[in-house]
Amino acid sequence: MKSPITGKEMNVGKEMRNMTYRKESFPVVFHYYHCEDTGEQFEDEHFSELNYNQAVSQYRVRHHIPFPEQILEIRQKYNLSAARISEILGMGANSWRNYEAGEVPSKTNANLIQMISKPEAFEEYIQKYSELDEMERIKVLKHVQVLKTDTCYCLDQLSRFQCQPDIETGFKAFDREKTKHVILYLAEYSQPYKTKLNKLLFYTDFDHFRGFAQSITGLKYVAIPHGPVPNHYEYLFEALVEEEIICKDYALTSYGEVERILPSGKLKFDESLFSASELISLRYIAEKFKETSAGDIAEISHKEPAWIENIDGKRIIPFHYAFGLVTV
Repeated sequence: MKSPITGKEMNVGKEMRNMTYRKESFPVVFHYYHCEDTGEQFEDEHFSELNYNQAVSQYRVRHHIPFPEQILEIRQKYNLSAARISEILGMGANSWRNYEAGEVPSKTNANLIQMISKPEAFEEYIQKYSELDEMERIKVLKHVQVLKTDTCYCLDQLSRFQCQPDIETGFKAFDREKTKHVILYLAEYSQPYKTKLNKLLFYTDFDHFRGFAQSITGLKYVAIPHGPVPNHYEYLFEALVEEEIICKDYALTSYGEVERILPSGKLKFDESLFSASELISLRYIAEKFKETSAGDIAEISHKEPAWIENIDGKRIIPFHYAFGLVTV
């Protein structure tokens, strides 16, 4: 960005600052442009959004306010339109749609949304408080009853990855469909060994967080001797093998027998699931490390403060380390 005062290119600066959101203070890695000649600091639209998103996400975590993708998932679970569920809950006509688009609910509405996320609670709310006519009430309750008895809806191999979003998930609720397709894309693109795939996932999520203060998948990452990996990655890959999204091949190398992750051929990557920025991060990381071996990318990841400062306790890596990535 050029200085609006001198017309010269400015340097990017980063520093810890406190930002205020809804009268509360939150620490953020504040990004700005610095004009060396005048000492002035400037934000463009992108940096303004990046700084703002960090504060807002912390506000959501502090007050247990669901993130947009969680709000969307609740509505889809009940097979209702945004306007209809707003009406049922007595909200403004466009409230739910706005919450899915990123508007932060009031604490009262957030509590209501969290409450009705459980089918039993939604059923009780409809029976006691909604003003639906009888035919509509029966229709909605019929679908809720199915959810109450459908244990497969919430109990599957990937349910272990569901948790409340925070800095350890990149302020993102676990998104099973995006996770499946990120792994599928990387498997199609480079047919990586498992060690390399783990690093590709780490760099993809952390690269996107660096630019937008939110990860893509909602996975947590842990530091282990071979570099950062998704927490419980073995369960993750096995679940996708069972769903026939990926398959495994084995190869004999100088390190012994290793697993290669391959696409099954039964599902194609669906880019419509992703935002433009998510696709950019995914393609950037895949291309950057296309010719990098599993051993080399492991060594590269060992240069990251994210790994260096967490390996001693094999700790979960908070996503604020994304702002200190050194090799991408």
